[in-house]
Amino acid sequence: MAKVTQKILAPVGPGRPRAFDPDAALDAALSVFWERGYEGASLSELTKAMGINKPSLYAAFGDKAELFRKIVDRYMALQTASWEQALQQPTARLAVEQILNMAADGLTSGQNPHGCLLVQSALTCSQESDCIKQELALKRADSDLLLRDRFARAQVEGELSPNVDAVALSRYFSTILRGMSVEASAGAMRKDLQKVIDLAMKAWPA
Repeated sequence: MAKVTQKILAPVGPGRPRAFDPDAALDAALSVFWERGYEGASLSELTKAMGINKPSLYAAFGDKAELFRKIVDRYMALQTASWEQALQQPTARLAVEQILNMAADGLTSGQNPHGCLLVQSALTCSQESDCIKQELALKRADSDLLLRDRFARAQVEGELSPNVDAVALSRYFSTILRGMSVEASAGAMRKDLQKVIDLAMKAWPA
């Protein structure tokens, strides 16, 4: 994902509310949530990054939880688009390898906070934010389903044996992806993640 940039407009006149670009404001909020996690992102940090005050935030996006849901939807739309492109590879193996490499590139590019928004935010959720944690789990499950469907197609096409457990295989590679996110957030470099990818691909069913 490209580095988000804030495009807040200047005040339009004395006594009038500041005009702002909603998409740019969401991108700015995405950076804060991505860096801090759901609970770590304070309203003051969010409003400062977005260039609006709290009443404007509530009016435009709802409360913090609603804002975060909009951010997650935006994040997922970008991820799904890149995944769907990768899943068009002629084989499921090539598709998975491309997804893993795209993830490694994004996690270590320096253009965004390290780690995956869905993983990092879930790891920092306390019991008070359990509903958010559960929603993030469902979003991750949506990604798992994309892999599972591609593996099922690979079985129909003869690339994978009918005996292969497509559910377990999708869970395996999803776990690799999330582990890479955690490692990247701890400072792992691109070459470190490549070693993980190389080992993971050796587990591809014969």
